[in-house]
Amino acid sequence: MDRRLTRILAATTLALGIGGFGIAQIATGPSAYAAPPGAKDVTAVMFEWSFASVARECTSTLGPLGYGYVQVSPPQEHIQGSQWWTSYQPVSYRIAGRLGDRTAFANMVTTCHAAGVKVIADTVINHMSAGSGTGTGGSSYSKYNYPGVYSDADFHTCRTAISDYTNRGNVQDCELVNLSDLNTGSDYVRGKIAGYLNDLASLGVDGFRIDAAKHISAADLAGIKSKLSNTGAYWKQEVIFGSGEAVQPTEYTGTGDVQEFRFARDLKRVFLNENLAYLSNFGTAWGYLPSSQAAVFVDNHDTERGGDTLNYKNGSAYTLAQVFTLAWPYGAPDVNSGYEFTDHDAGPPGNGTVSACYADGWKCQHAWRQIGNMVGFRNTVAGTAVTNWWSNGADQIAFGRGSKGYVAINHEGSSLTRTFQTSLPAGTYCDVQHGDPTASGGCTGTSYTVNASGQFTATIGAGDAVAIYVGASGGTTTPVTGTGFNVTATTTLGQNIFVTGNQAALGNWAPASAVALSSATYPVWKGTVSLPAGTVFEYKYLRKNSDGTVTWESGANRTATVPAGGQLTLTDTWR
Repeated sequence: MDRRLTRILAATTLALGIGGFGIAQIATGPSAYAAPPGAKDVTAVMFEWSFASVARECTSTLGPLGYGYVQVSPPQEHIQGSQWWTSYQPVSYRIAGRLGDRTAFANMVTTCHAAGVKVIADTVINHMSAGSGTGTGGSSYSKYNYPGVYSDADFHTCRTAISDYTNRGNVQDCELVNLSDLNTGSDYVRGKIAGYLNDLASLGVDGFRIDAAKHISAADLAGIKSKLSNTGAYWKQEVIFGSGEAVQPTEYTGTGDVQEFRFARDLKRVFLNENLAYLSNFGTAWGYLPSSQAAVFVDNHDTERGGDTLNYKNGSAYTLAQVFTLAWPYGAPDVNSGYEFTDHDAGPPGNGTVSACYADGWKCQHAWRQIGNMVGFRNTVAGTAVTNWWSNGADQIAFGRGSKGYVAINHEGSSLTRTFQTSLPAGTYCDVQHGDPTASGGCTGTSYTVNASGQFTATIGAGDAVAIYVGASGGTTTPVTGTGFNVTATTTLGQNIFVTGNQAALGNWAPASAVALSSATYPVWKGTVSLPAGTVFEYKYLRKNSDGTVTWESGANRTATVPAGGQLTLTDTWR
């Protein structure tokens, strides 16, 4: 973790398990996968989902959408408590956490494999707990004493919190927010950790995210990996870059992929404060790790709470950043899927049981059409280079992936109408940002025709995108005319979302005359209203309860203009 986040955690006594980066590459050690093995490299990170809920999601959603991997939260026994970070304070290596027991975990792995999805386990091997008590599986423990596993001699002798990230020994031998720091240079400790990882592998686990890898020397990690029954198992290491720090990311590429935090931080800065046009060479040219050694993300469970990356609260900027990440040929992407939060410490609703997406606060970002459908896009365009890059010099960009796919992103406040040049074969394509390809070769939404010259014309609403690719064909060749409203809004049973505004077609600000939106693609509520070309209008969303009471969204009135073509699509997030 970076020093700023360390201070935040220390101030709030959050006992997180997070790490950072290293400097010299290891010359020896087990060979590492340069990317998740297999043709599908996108991982759905199901943060704090119960194992039974993950199993169901693999079958219903992850497999059909083409996700290659699912990452589950730490399965080992941990300290008791409702906070999410209790999962990152282990007390034993038994599979006995709040998310499910050994049987539930094994069933999840089997079910996900049957759906074509491999499993990565988030593993906490740098440290144990910060206190004493009884674990989630009934094990008694105290700091530096975990009966049957570790005793005092198995921990580093530095018993104070990390305070100097320019000092390698301080970072790797002292305690991350006062968590008991394992002496991973010990052959006994390495054997215990490898035994745990081998146990997970015996249940079918395909790879591991190594939590807090920055706080373990790269040589120690290589020593642990050498003891695995499968030394080629995929490793994704959490090593957070910090300028001028003693430990840097490049040290860890000898054992596996490294999470490239700079990718996510820079995306936030570009999407919120700069121009998307700057992204034309995004990746290694920005000083990042080689693409083949980088694991990337828009946000994860730490950064969405720490504020150093985008998160779901950023609305269309967040969604478009996900679209870009899945379309862009750099690294192996994670898609974070968690739950709403106001209290940054709050644990998962229902102890991780997800009764349904978009209920009880579960966000299910992995299943949002704009994000989930880009997994199929990425799988199709794998191995192709960026072609036909275009930008307006500001926040409208478009690019192809060889002759396999094309995406256009409009991050400005007004719609974009343009004829785009692609390298796609002539044909009709489903816009997977606004529809789903059907088994019969059709499309549930808008389709576009690419002509013999590789061109198609589209109008893209503010904060919206278009994505087409070979294999996702469509039946309709012309977008539906009218002004389309698309707002992401969560509701409870009996609640519905409406739109109103300063036009008669929008009810002239009267809630009783507001236009009802459809929940068919929940949490995105949709509707279309006919407004003349050139109309400048204001609008706002409201939520109606079953008893007729009304709640207006916050903030100023939204504004838009219907373009000359008469077709406008608005993509918003309830505020």
